[in-house]
Amino acid sequence: MFLVSGCSFEPHVVEYTVESKPIRDQAIYVANHGWHTGFILPSKSVEAALPFLNQRFDTASYYEFGWGDEGFYQAEEITLGLVIGAVFWPTDAVMHVVAVPFDPENYFITSEVIELKLSTSELKSLQTFIARSFAYTADGKIKYISKGIYGDSQFYQATGTYFMTNTCNTWTAKGLKSAGLDITSGLKLTADSIMSFIKQYQQKSTIEFEQ
Repeated sequence: MFLVSGCSFEPHVVEYTVESKPIRDQAIYVANHGWHTGFILPSKSVEAALPFLNQRFDTASYYEFGWGDEGFYQAEEITLGLVIGAVFWPTDAVMHVVAVPFDPENYFITSEVIELKLSTSELKSLQTFIARSFAYTADGKIKYISKGIYGDSQFYQATGTYFMTNTCNTWTAKGLKSAGLDITSGLKLTADSIMSFIKQYQQKSTIEFEQ
C-alpha cells in the first residue's frame, strides 16, 4: 500500500481507452540518465499541445521532458541534505525541458535511450499527461523558473510534489500508463525498473506481432 500510494499523487495518470487494433507508427524515446528517466518526443507532435515551446526555443527536432524535485534537480552540487530532503519530505516539483537538435540516441550518447512506438491516440494521451504536468497561472500561462542544466534547456514549475513514492521515475511510469501501457506506476521507483519494463514490453509486442 505504501508503494502503490505514489499513484494517487499529482500529476495524475490520463485515462486512456485501449484501441482494438492500434497502429503503432509514432516513435518516441525514453532516456535513462542514471538515476533519472524522461521522455523525448518529436517537436512537431508536442508544440501544438505546448505552444509556449515555440516562444522559448528557436528550433528543435525533439524535446526532452523530465519531472523532478525542485532543489535536487536544479542543484549544481548534490549534497546529502538535498538527497534526504527530496526522499523523506514532500517537496515542490519542476519540469525540465531540453531542446534536442538531432537524433536523441546520438545526442545523449552517454545515456541509455530506447525507442518506443506508439499509436497516434497513445501519443496524444501521453502529450496530455505531459502538458498537465506543468503548473499554470490563473490566466493559463506557464511558470518559468530558470535555465536548465544542460544544452538549450529550461526549468518550469510543475504540478505535484516529489516524495519517496512519487519520484521522477514514478512520473515516467505514469506517462507510460497514460499512453496505454500496462504498468503499475507506484512500483517503478528507479530508472532501471523503467527501462527493464520497456524492454520486456517490446519483447512481448514483437512476439505478439509475429504470432
